[in-house]
Amino acid sequence: MTILYSDRDIAVCIKPVGLDSEAEVPAKLKELLGGEIYPIHRLDKNVGGVMVYARTKQAAATLSRLVQEGRMVKEYIALVHGTPPESGDWEDLLWKDSRKNKVFVVKRPRGGVKKARLEYRLLKSGDDSLVRVRLHTGRSHQIRVQFSSRGFPLVGDHKYGSRDTKTAPMLFSCCITFPWKGSERRFEAFPDWM
Repeated sequence: MTILYSDRDIAVCIKPVGLDSEAEVPAKLKELLGGEIYPIHRLDKNVGGVMVYARTKQAAATLSRLVQEGRMVKEYIALVHGTPPESGDWEDLLWKDSRKNKVFVVKRPRGGVKKARLEYRLLKSGDDSLVRVRLHTGRSHQIRVQFSSRGFPLVGDHKYGSRDTKTAPMLFSCCITFPWKGSERRFEAFPDWM
């Protein structure tokens, strides 16, 4: 696991695909850095990328507040089937079926439905296209279901419509930006498949 930055309050790493972001990554960081590690946000086990963790309870409270206030900006790189429009600002209502661990776009509010918003821009078009996505909300499987619902499932995402031979969704948390101790902190990395 690559550590991009660490100090006494935070640790920023690149989560490998296949590790659970709420248990296995903190355990690995604890092994590498010592001390306590507090998860602030999550990534699906089959998705990799840049993540920030707190190393103190005070830092965890501050970072959690930034997430709640929408001041922690998260961006992703995704490879999708087809060619979406050059850019988009999508807002949908999402409902999660917990029994199936699957999320659906729905038309009307009902119990458990949450608003989801993202913006994206097309980086490279083709049969499979590269997009950069900025999340405004952090809903479960949000990028995966919002692209799939418009006919652009992520390459490798068999849960949401991909029929290729890849073994995991081609999705990567490439950038996290947030205010920290008086300055804007930005951490960025890109997947090897880009």
